[in-house]
Amino acid sequence: MGVLNVTPDSFSDGGQFFDKTRAIEHALSMAADGADIIDIGGESTRPGAEAVSYEEELRRTIPVIEALAGSIPVAISIDTYKAGVAERALQAGAEIVNDISGLRFDPDMAGVAALYEAAVVIMHIKGTPKDMQKNPVYEAIFSEIEDYFNRSIEMALAAGVKKDLIILDPGIGFGKTTAHNLQIIGNLDRFATMGMPIMVGVSKKAFIGQILDGAGVENRAMGTAAMVAASILKGADIVRVHDVREMAGAAKAAFAVRRAALA
Repeated sequence: MGVLNVTPDSFSDGGQFFDKTRAIEHALSMAADGADIIDIGGESTRPGAEAVSYEEELRRTIPVIEALAGSIPVAISIDTYKAGVAERALQAGAEIVNDISGLRFDPDMAGVAALYEAAVVIMHIKGTPKDMQKNPVYEAIFSEIEDYFNRSIEMALAAGVKKDLIILDPGIGFGKTTAHNLQIIGNLDRFATMGMPIMVGVSKKAFIGQILDGAGVENRAMGTAAMVAASILKGADIVRVHDVREMAGAAKAAFAVRRAALA
């Protein structure tokens, strides 16, 4: 999954693709570089981020989705927790809803996904983007995430979302310390027992910078590749990344090892 932030303030690209034309060009480039999904988001969810209005999120995302739908050979995902934005995106040609709130922030989200028969990424988050990194604490991190997943899955199924269209994301960096993130990646296979595909987003995140002695976003590519490979070897089925060409290679190699181990 290639990340396309049509925002002026995302941590990874600093508004590089806020312009519609550049966003479309980048989506096409990621598809050519090996992305299977393009994930389009119009609101930054970095730690401390402020919310964006419904109207502004639509203005940023829908024209890009409309321009890409039908002209790009990969699936389009809308990265939003607002049901109204998701619905407009699905009408415009998106096929996947990537909801950082696990269907919790908007009670209508599950119903919208069901209505359009969209795939749904249920992500775990502790708190909100504005406060999630203010001393996150868990008593039992895996059971808490599993309980969160189970409740969100119940909500999805009750609304009519098909079980085989649900994807689980443990939410690396969303209300987790570096230690939490490493613990989750090292034990991803625990979530595989839930019987649904696992998605992981590690790309360029702050915990990688901390591991690499304070490396800035621009110097986290090798650390990201290592985390992508580790995630796949521990059970991730989808990896959400910014540098598609490089990470597609890391993913291909890691999946080859995983297939060989299972042969």
